[in-house]
Formats: sequence, C-alpha cells, structure tokens
Amino acid sequence: MSDHEVRDNADRHRFEIDFGDGTLAFATYMLSPGKITFTHSTLLIQAALSSARERRLAVVPVCPFFAAYMKKHAEVQDLIDPSYRAIFGLDAN
Repeated sequence: MSDHEVRDNADRHRFEIDFGDGTLAFATYMLSPGKITFTHSTLLIQAALSSARERRLAVVPVCPFFAAYMKKHAEVQDLIDPSYRAIFGLDAN
C-alpha cells in the first residue's frame, strides 16, 4: 500500500492521490442510489502500461485491476513478465 493519502474529491467525483511533485493519480466515479460506478480508472492503467512499454520494462501485474485489464487486452500482454505469463495462460517468451 502507498504511503500517500487517498482522498475522495467529491466535488470532482474522483478519488485522488497527490504525489507532491505535480503528479496526480485519480479514479473518477459516478454516484447513483446505492451504487458507485468507476468510469476512468483504466486511463491510469493505460498510461502506466504505456510508460512501461516506453521504458522497456516487464510488468508484474500483482494488482488485481492491472491483472484483469491485461487479461482482457491482448495488445498489452507482451509486457507481462515471463514469470507471470503462465498465470495468464500465455507461453513464456
């Protein structure tokens, strides 16, 4: 878990983490009676995976959200670290 505080910015309908260096991570949501619908968390995942690709880093998707996203999106599965490929039913590279 991160040492950074997660805050619910209800005015902007999003959870935020301010890293203090100008970097802000967030997941936006919509509220309806008895429900919260997260609408933009994948944008953060997409940006993080793009960064990994640009930096030529393998991804170890222990976060269930990253794992689920990567399982559904074949175009990013080449980033999965060889030690995790079997978990996804993929051949090791």
